[in-house]
Amino acid sequence: MPTIDLDPSRAASPSGLRVLVVEDDPAALALMLETMQVLGHWAAGVSSAEVAKTRYFDGAFDVLVADVGLPALSGVDLARGLLARHAGLKVIFVTGYPAPAEPIPGTLWIQKPFTLEQLGAALDAVAAELPSRPTAPAPAWPAR
Repeated sequence: MPTIDLDPSRAASPSGLRVLVVEDDPAALALMLETMQVLGHWAAGVSSAEVAKTRYFDGAFDVLVADVGLPALSGVDLARGLLARHAGLKVIFVTGYPAPAEPIPGTLWIQKPFTLEQLGAALDAVAAELPSRPTAPAPAWPAR
């Protein structure tokens, strides 16, 4: 399995996104999941758009990261269907195809091959658009 050469300054992303990754190539999916973790995000991965449709529900994910050239249902068709039902969904397409002249509003496109910095910047842009989530309060330690 390929490894990631990471700039340590990127490792502690404050955004901590919840990412659903859709990639039909098993090695690329494993690498994307590892990359998300290294960038400080939580990610779940599936290998088809059909499975992604059954796994996606409101509140579980902040962003969908999808390949465009998926078998049967494309990543674009998946995104259009989910966006029609989930208006706040953020989508990043990670694909070998160039961005279309008129991309789906609110989506980002990263063309393969891409750098860790490009992916990190796209995730940071998504995080900046999301309302801040409440964080759990720190535990109260008893006084001595």
